[in-house]
Amino acid sequence: MINTTSERRKKAKEIMSKNGLTLKEWARRHGVSVNLVNAVINNKTSCSINKGHKVAVLLRLKKGGIIE
Repeated sequence: MINTTSERRKKAKEIMSKNGLTLKEWARRHGVSVNLVNAVINNKTSCSINKGHKVAVLLRLKKGGIIE
């Protein structure tokens, strides 16, 4: 799991740029709010089993599965 905020930002930026997406486009594509994505990237929310967990897993900030 990536713990520091700077590492989280770097990893998220890599994932989004690799896919040619802005943060807003990425959030919309994955059905989550931009505010939630920012909170996860900036380590301001819990990434337990909820939408925060989904965002963290999709951005490869933590290991785990997604159950919908």
